Amino acid sequence: MHSSHKLDLVNISQGVKDEIQDSGTDTPARAAVDGSDPELGLDTAPSNTVSNKYNNTEYIQPLRFGIDSLYVSFAGELHSDQQATLDKLKKYAQSDDLYAQSLAQLEINEHLFEVKDKGTGMFPYVLDDNCFRIQLSRNTAKSMPMAYVKISSEYLTHKTVADVMTDLNSVLEQLGNIQSQAKVSRIDMFVDFASNENMDSWHRDAWVTRSEKINQYSVKGNFSGWSIGMGSGMSARLYNKTLEILTSNKQYLEPLWKQAGWDGVTPVWRLEFEIKRDVLVQFYTQELSVCLSNLNGLWAYATTEWLKLTIPSESDSNRSRWPIHPLWGYLSSIDFETSGGALSREFTAQRVPSSKSLFIFGFSAISSYMAIEGIVDYEQGIKAYAKGLYEHLNSRAAGKGSTFEEYVEDHVALKGKRFNTIANKAQHSYEALKEAYRKASDGE
Repeated sequence: MHSSHKLDLVNISQGVKDEIQDSGTDTPARAAVDGSDPELGLDTAPSNTVSNKYNNTEYIQPLRFGIDSLYVSFAGELHSDQQATLDKLKKYAQSDDLYAQSLAQLEINEHLFEVKDKGTGMFPYVLDDNCFRIQLSRNTAKSMPMAYVKISSEYLTHKTVADVMTDLNSVLEQLGNIQSQAKVSRIDMFVDFASNENMDSWHRDAWVTRSEKINQYSVKGNFSGWSIGMGSGMSARLYNKTLEILTSNKQYLEPLWKQAGWDGVTPVWRLEFEIKRDVLVQFYTQELSVCLSNLNGLWAYATTEWLKLTIPSESDSNRSRWPIHPLWGYLSSIDFETSGGALSREFTAQRVPSSKSLFIFGFSAISSYMAIEGIVDYEQGIKAYAKGLYEHLNSRAAGKGSTFEEYVEDHVALKGKRFNTIANKAQHSYEALKEAYRKASDGE
């Protein structure tokens, strides 16, 4: 596509265009997280539509903002010895032997990656932990990036993007020869907030957008949010985050919200924009350093050009002149060059289920067994369940030609690989490793 046509496609206003192309070095410091400016005597950022009658502490309470998801790629070439290692580990992962499967791990720095049994697309190797999902191409695939990486949302709540990238670069440098700076394939920008606004109080016509896809959702009859433009180069979601974390297990956000003043009761909503490579290329912001320097410009384009929440006017058929909804006045004024909130102190690179969920499932099995056996005493029930479980596992082990101890050890090792908790190679002899590789290679 000819470069002169790119800006015609996005049709951005001159003000937004300037901000996206400007590094932002002259941007004044923001006085408040909601974008207010006391010198103007306003309780919101300047707007021709937002009235001062809305008290910002009662109407909206911004809690966090920043980058939720980040996908980056690197040009380069995988080291030949590392490629050979990955080929071997992938064979382990594909084996029918549980012990061989448990050895499909790669330890780099502080990371204990699981090596997946399958690749994705043109990337035959996939490494996974709670920080990164790294897809790697063969060193013969000259037209492909060496690495395509998804950085986890939770890791981005624990460290700054700069620190995360330092960690990622140190990992990739051991895997291959990096030949370029990181390029962004997708970036998700967000703001979490509490508000007394009813998020389903407006009709879909209130959304003025470049997209034709507008959908609203509910969970068990309760309104849960809006989505606009899903599946396209840019999309947006406004949704009940407190409801969403019940299924996504992102309860680590709750302490961070409380640090920002959340009362623990009022629903927290998230406005999130997903910006993909095609849009970033149009703005010349695909290089990570350029993208991070222009977050305000991208947010301005997203909230003033690509999507606006308005108050429809029956007397004016020109939707572009409809006044901006007060909520949107606040959300569009978020300053991404200031701190988006405290970082999480607790984080692990391990992908472990919560103890709570394990205890819930475990007690369900134990209490069911007790009821079947007519046992009401807890300690007696635990002993009976343990005895029955031993007999069951011992029978299964014998059927597979293993001892009880070997059967349990293999299953624990496999979970350790999946959870990134146990370096299984360190637990076994060199002879056992050779035998596991022989079985994997022979398809046993």
